[in-house]
Amino acid sequence: MNTYIGIDLGTSGAKFLLVAADGTILAENTQTYPVSYPQSGWSEQNPEDWYAAALRGLKELLAGQDKSAVKGISFGGQMHGLVALDAQDNVIRPAILWNDGRTEEETKYLNEVVGKDKLSAWTGNIAFAGFTAPKLLWMKAHEPESFKKIAKIMLPKDYLAYRLSGAFCTDLSDAGGMLLLDVAHRRWSPEMLKVTAMSEAQLPKLHESYEVVGTLKAEIADMPGLKDVRIIAGAGDNAAAAVGTGVVGEGGCNISLGTSGTLFVSSAGYNEDKVNALHSFCHADGGWHLMGCILSAASCNAWWSDRILQTQDYANEQAGLEEKLGKNDVYFLPYLMGERSPHNDVTARGAFIGMRPDTTRGQMTLAVLEGVAFALRDCLEAAKRNGAAIARTKLCGGGAKSPLWRKIVANVMDLPVEIPQTEQGPAFGAAMLAMVGCGEYADVQEAASAIVRVKETVYPDAETAARYEARYRHFTNLYPALKGLF
Repeated sequence: MNTYIGIDLGTSGAKFLLVAADGTILAENTQTYPVSYPQSGWSEQNPEDWYAAALRGLKELLAGQDKSAVKGISFGGQMHGLVALDAQDNVIRPAILWNDGRTEEETKYLNEVVGKDKLSAWTGNIAFAGFTAPKLLWMKAHEPESFKKIAKIMLPKDYLAYRLSGAFCTDLSDAGGMLLLDVAHRRWSPEMLKVTAMSEAQLPKLHESYEVVGTLKAEIADMPGLKDVRIIAGAGDNAAAAVGTGVVGEGGCNISLGTSGTLFVSSAGYNEDKVNALHSFCHADGGWHLMGCILSAASCNAWWSDRILQTQDYANEQAGLEEKLGKNDVYFLPYLMGERSPHNDVTARGAFIGMRPDTTRGQMTLAVLEGVAFALRDCLEAAKRNGAAIARTKLCGGGAKSPLWRKIVANVMDLPVEIPQTEQGPAFGAAMLAMVGCGEYADVQEAASAIVRVKETVYPDAETAARYEARYRHFTNLYPALKGLF
């Protein structure tokens, strides 16, 4: 049976999967690399670390496997990061990541001087601090000599594709998050190229996520039996995760509880966000999607447990809290890295509210999980205001492993929550895109129908959902009340 490799280039590490054509996972590993925080609110990585991790990951993944069966490699990747290369293909500066908040002034310029109406007409989106275009303006203003050296810009996963195949390319789902793409017409925006002083020659060639962009370089494929391996464009991590959970076509929904959190609504047609809270991007299946993104999700729980409580026994910390669902007096604002959807505020910060002398450790742990769910509910409400009709949702990401958090999400959203049989998110979706690119399946919908299965559905409880509805209404008052203090 043919096999395919999916690579999820995440923020803390890269996940590698070897997947058979029927969806069976044959091997997997994770390779980690550091994140640099050179100043408060900044977040950077060295692209060379990604490439080194890819070489380690592929070698480990294929050890003892039938290499002749490998037909394709594809990617899911952290979005928005700015990778800039000079004419000799040297990395000019560390990549500025998706959760970097240095572009507050550039984002304000784009939204207030260029104007949200123009941005929406040109790209389908307004500016958010994490997007690539504001990063280019920041680099132009603060590092002009480096900006002048730019010969190519690309996104993180596309740097891997470039190093592995030599193809200077990106896919439409990831490109939508650059604020340089005309999402409605699936082409680069000439207006935004002028705004950012970039030329189309400096931008990668656009592909659908399932299209072949090249083949694995011979010097990298120097393993007995590994040959003629196709490289497929891949997708932004959330679009890849949606493919991996079967959220394709019209009206599907996926919630991801990863480092960041997302609410992803797939669509067969183009829908511009009319409330300036969500992102309107191309989808990896050839369609489009609306997406809300909160910058801190499972990372909130990791911060609370690892850094504050100094324990990684998450299950023990969450034990016995189910009986308190919807009854907690404590609220948590999960804006540890600022916030994107719906507030678009890089200065927003996390906060606990409502503590009393008898407040317990468990209540604060529960508040963290609830606060993330409430922030995602904000995204759901924005999607509804854009006309989305959502009857149920898939749930993936590291946080989805928590049975307690699953119940919280189901009741805060008041939706049935489906847990996929395979919880490998973007890496699994990337492997499916490789299958489509290599002709194993006719299209992404066929691959999803054949491979994706639901292992469990968590249903909301009417009384608990009603309690959470009341608590969510209180939650929506907290950010406006504290905004001035941030």
